Amino acid sequence: MAVAFDEMKGSGNTVRPAYQELSRWLADIPPDVLEYRRREAELLFRRIGITFAVYGDAAAQERLIPFDVLPRIIAASEWTVLERGLQQRVRAINMFLRDIYHGRDILRAGLIPEALIFQNPVFRPEMNGQAIPHDIYVHIAGIDVVRIGPESFFVLEDNARTPSGVSYMLENREIMMRLFPDLFARHRVAPVERYPEELLATLSSVAPASASTEPTVALLTPGTYNSAFYEHSFLADKLGIELVEGRDLIVRNEEVLMRTTEGLKRVDVLYRRVDDDFIDPLSFQPDSVLGVPGLMSAYAAGNITLANAVGTGIADDKAIYSYMPDIVRFYLGEEPILKNVPTWRCREPDDLAYVLDRLDKLVVKEVHGSGGYGMLIGPAATQAQIEAFRARLKDDPANFIAQPTLALSTCPTCTTAGFAPRHVDLRPFVLTGSKGITVVPGGLTRVALQEGSLVVNSSQGGGTKDTWILDE
Repeated sequence: MAVAFDEMKGSGNTVRPAYQELSRWLADIPPDVLEYRRREAELLFRRIGITFAVYGDAAAQERLIPFDVLPRIIAASEWTVLERGLQQRVRAINMFLRDIYHGRDILRAGLIPEALIFQNPVFRPEMNGQAIPHDIYVHIAGIDVVRIGPESFFVLEDNARTPSGVSYMLENREIMMRLFPDLFARHRVAPVERYPEELLATLSSVAPASASTEPTVALLTPGTYNSAFYEHSFLADKLGIELVEGRDLIVRNEEVLMRTTEGLKRVDVLYRRVDDDFIDPLSFQPDSVLGVPGLMSAYAAGNITLANAVGTGIADDKAIYSYMPDIVRFYLGEEPILKNVPTWRCREPDDLAYVLDRLDKLVVKEVHGSGGYGMLIGPAATQAQIEAFRARLKDDPANFIAQPTLALSTCPTCTTAGFAPRHVDLRPFVLTGSKGITVVPGGLTRVALQEGSLVVNSSQGGGTKDTWILDE
């Protein structure tokens, strides 16, 4: 694997411009200050109650996501390129989703195999021909981006269903402003605090035509046992909207109504954090108690907007991801601003043969996997793990893609021995409403806290950082 790009020092020992002020600050502060502030941050997170659940871990059902007190800093010029690339990508994703549920021009053009759509478990036939408000399918996207070099940003995966993590982006900034006001004073950092306001404006803008002039927005959560429940309650509070479970809603006359202390009230936009399978037991899994019976009938009648739309999981599929450069060119007639990571589709015999010969050098992922589960990192795997994965690949090759082991960029990170480089990625959040596409200036930086590790997922021991986009 190539040597990782150091975002602070570049390829040499000269501190890059965006990090010069942080470097001077680190040289000035006493050695024990960072450790003291780190413990203080952990105490604040515990008091606030920022936790996530780890499914299958009976010993630690609720955990803190480790927070690193050194910010990741991105220059304004770098962010401008990222922002344009993210807007382009999400615009193409929305056009792609509308097309596969309507005209299917991209399939007729032969750019994507039909089997990859129609035999995909997350393709929703119920959405065929379904009109949705403003033709927007993905209102909230989380696009995972990695950096390989000074000017080399790549999209690692698209999250178009129910992307999570924005609460940590907001809380990280609040904690940093409280603990390091002196460091903030040395930088011009673009604010992220407007995200709840921008999100509410986005959701309100996509209300159905039958809604009132002041549409009612609610957030649908699976409940307190969901791993992201903290985020659900946090966002509902920040947006000033009701946090509801399926049992709080009923459907009458093809309208969704919310139980309140003043009686039933119509809901126009539902920011749903419940997966497709569980959202309506009359249309999907009949034993689901998380959804709302009849919700899809109200949706089909055009009386409610679901954010994100049902059926957006197709854009999350890692095999579909491999076609994203073609998707951008097909719908927009433009070259992708942000490149994909090279990807081998194991469903294709030649690609499968290539991958099987190089399992010890590649990263292999399930096409619908998430959270760092169900994947093989070849260079870090034992021979036994490689052989076990080889058997899985041969048994169901269409369920996997493979990518090179990337030398993810590193950022300075606080450790018990001082600060040291650790690998990072970035999840910016992209909002699409009837008035355009907004990208929050920053996002959630995830960091692999173990030396040499490339796995940044919180469920696998990763942590988070505040992300600073420098204003010009």
